[in-house]
Amino acid sequence: MTEVTNLVKRYKDLIALDHFNLSVKDGEIFGLLGPNGSGKTTAINCILSLLKYDKGEIYLFGKPMTPESYDIKQKIGVVMQNVAVFNELTVAENVDYFCGLYVGDQKKRRELVEEALVFTSLQDYRKFRPRKLSGGLLRRLNIACGIAHKPELIFLDEPTVAVDPQSRNSILEGIRRLNQQGATIVYTSHYMEEVEQICSRIMIMDHGHEVATGTKEELKSMIRTGEKLTIEVPGLPEALLQQIRKLDGILTASYDGEKLLASCRIGDHAIIEVLDLLRKNRLVLGRVFSEPPTLNDVFLEITGKQLRD
Repeated sequence: MTEVTNLVKRYKDLIALDHFNLSVKDGEIFGLLGPNGSGKTTAINCILSLLKYDKGEIYLFGKPMTPESYDIKQKIGVVMQNVAVFNELTVAENVDYFCGLYVGDQKKRRELVEEALVFTSLQDYRKFRPRKLSGGLLRRLNIACGIAHKPELIFLDEPTVAVDPQSRNSILEGIRRLNQQGATIVYTSHYMEEVEQICSRIMIMDHGHEVATGTKEELKSMIRTGEKLTIEVPGLPEALLQQIRKLDGILTASYDGEKLLASCRIGDHAIIEVLDLLRKNRLVLGRVFSEPPTLNDVFLEITGKQLRD
């Protein structure tokens, strides 16, 4: 569906994309995950021929993508990070305008506009103007405008930025439904929880190139870190903390005065050993938490910095 090879984009001395490669299969929700400034939006703009690039090849639907590839563009839906609608038009008029760029038949367009409004739960706001909408509703309008013509390939660039949790969940559920209806989706975000929740495959990128690609399970198998432990234990002696650090299955362990925080080697379940050691020393334990590694752990171990840095 999408094939990008050795894509390079420079802004004078800044290399925004550094021999970037991307392969998206038909029917996927493919996640592009990375911190702000990692090159996600630049990559999307180059793929869509909205931005000139210095080197590389881009194929969509098996054909080379150029600014004049109107037959390919008919099959694409785009929802950019910045909301792009007309304040002078109502919600329904905005969707109709953008749908009209692809669909000339008025009867067919009316049907598609209505479907898009229902799909994004905007039917009750059809006569509202954008300035009257909340941030979450405005984001949904942006999505409705981008998908009303029933595209086969949809690019969603950070569609949940600055929206409330309820609107975010609604948007994510809508993306799943689009995929179930047959659309292939490229989804960019720096919210790892979203990408982990909805994407079938994920690329972690930074500084304009790929860091790692795979399913979330494959990405997590690339690192040493397994489950992470949080144990409420008041009065943990420094000597005992040193003993915990020496356990075979423990990678790191720290104590903040109230909680013991430890990360285990992948494949090891050191929680029993840690709890036994604490009980043998007659320490009173509070709540105990264990959680699997996250994509942020993958990014941190591979790059040495937090995903949101």
